[in-house]
Amino acid sequence: MSKFISVEELYTFYLKAGQKICTDTRKLEAGSVFFALKGGNFNANEFAQKAIDAGCSLAVVDEEKHVTHAKIVLVADVLKALQALATHHRRQFTIPFLAITGSNGKTTNKELINAVLSKKFKTLATIGNLNNHIGVPMTLLNIKAEHEFAIIEMGANHQGEIHELCEIAEPDFGLITNIGKAHMEGFGGIEGIKKGKSELYKYIKTKNGKVFVNGDDDVLYELAFNNDKITYGCKKLYDVIGKDCTTAETVSLKFTTRYGEKDFDKLLVINTQIVGSYNFINCLAAACVANYFKVEDEHIKEALENYLPNMNRSQLVKTGRNTILLDAYNANPNSMSAAIENFANYRSDKKLLLLGDMFELGEYSRDEHQKIVNLLQEKKLSNVVLVGDEFFKLENPFKKFKTTQECLNYLKDLHISDNTILIKGSRGMKMEVLQEVL
Repeated sequence: MSKFISVEELYTFYLKAGQKICTDTRKLEAGSVFFALKGGNFNANEFAQKAIDAGCSLAVVDEEKHVTHAKIVLVADVLKALQALATHHRRQFTIPFLAITGSNGKTTNKELINAVLSKKFKTLATIGNLNNHIGVPMTLLNIKAEHEFAIIEMGANHQGEIHELCEIAEPDFGLITNIGKAHMEGFGGIEGIKKGKSELYKYIKTKNGKVFVNGDDDVLYELAFNNDKITYGCKKLYDVIGKDCTTAETVSLKFTTRYGEKDFDKLLVINTQIVGSYNFINCLAAACVANYFKVEDEHIKEALENYLPNMNRSQLVKTGRNTILLDAYNANPNSMSAAIENFANYRSDKKLLLLGDMFELGEYSRDEHQKIVNLLQEKKLSNVVLVGDEFFKLENPFKKFKTTQECLNYLKDLHISDNTILIKGSRGMKMEVLQEVL
């Protein structure tokens, strides 16, 4: 039997490869180390020889029959080897590692915090939302000698997953954005979500690290009771205290510190380019993290004002005919409700809501979709189009379609103009395509 390669040996190959890693045979890079991962419908062990033929410096497999070349090495489990390599690499650094999780706003918080910290540090942050058991190690393996700060986003859809990701990334700082009704099917309800997300607080406690906590959020504050905390919010004398100054389409805010100026009239307003009043607390979280790491106030202001949302998240899109609030990257009951509440307060004579199904709610799905319909009626929002199987099943007064394509065909013929339009739905609904006819 072939001998298993050790993590230390693998690390030597990884460094010689210039830290280049690949897991997709469609994106092979000459000189890189290829990890032959397995999935429900694929087994990359079968492509190890192809990777070597394409110029990879090494291929890592966990099936001995595929060790057909001197550059193909064997491990017990390729995924675990990738994760162990990432942890080994992480341990070469003494820079701060901040982990971010939560039901809503993980990626937005990560992007905002990266923007403000980049004013002082050479940062490494999760690309996009590569925040799972593969994405986290891939992010860690991108850390280079010049980096001074690592910001690691962590996603989860079941209990124990955040703990596993913490074991890989070993963060010494943590931030939970919020705890809401996301992935309820996998977590087993809201109590399961609390338990799963708070695994980050528990891990940071074992490292004697610090957590950044929204003090106005009673659930988070209670879960972080035993942690060393840096707090932010509006209602008390926190480490960072904010004021929501939003009067237009995009979020505006002011902030001060526990020992700073308390007369908000004397503070400069930060005018961001992010839509949705629910993003105020995300901006304040970024200001809190930056303040703790001694980023100057003017640099925090500059970073928040210059940050441009992307990837269909909290974007303000002017099409020439309409104004679109595009928040279609994902949706769950909390984020959907927040978006509707925010939109209901918008000053516009002509409003249109295009809302898609929320996924991964399991047995809670029908009730949660009904609550959204009830909220729309409570807010007296009448110009609404609902899209998806779950919304379609419900008795409601709104226009509804089973598919996004059907909705697109319907909108094409309306030639809508001079409207303010909210587009929101789960990723699988691809609601952003509706922009093309608006």
